[in-house]
Amino acid sequence: MPEPAICIQRMRPEARLPERATCGASGYDLCACLPAPGYVDVGRDPVKVPTGVAIAIPAGYDAQIRPRSGLSAKGVMATFGTLDSDYRGEVLVTLYCVGSLSSYRVRDGDRIAQLVVTRLADLPLVEAEALTETARAGGGHGSTGR
Repeated sequence: MPEPAICIQRMRPEARLPERATCGASGYDLCACLPAPGYVDVGRDPVKVPTGVAIAIPAGYDAQIRPRSGLSAKGVMATFGTLDSDYRGEVLVTLYCVGSLSSYRVRDGDRIAQLVVTRLADLPLVEAEALTETARAGGGHGSTGR
């Protein structure tokens, strides 16, 4: 039986295929594929940035779009997103600015996010009248830190 693989299609000839920057990288860099004038200005409101590629994830897997740490450190965030195994459209990355950064120019070919592939756990959901007790119980955001 062949190993599962991600099939990728260029939607436009100039699109860059996702690739890992180093052999130890867990994610594939996604690059902007922008029509003329070859840039888009990202601000406080979310902007969908095209990558020029579509992918087919094998059943039992998903691909997650995650922020790049270098852009995040500048105040440019990519929203987390999930690409399900039945999605075949162009991969779009939603970007926006945070903190004191009000605008950031993304140019054609810029690395804008990462694509991380995960294997899914196919677990049933079972309704229960009560859940098992834990030390944390219902403690929410920040309940385990100071």
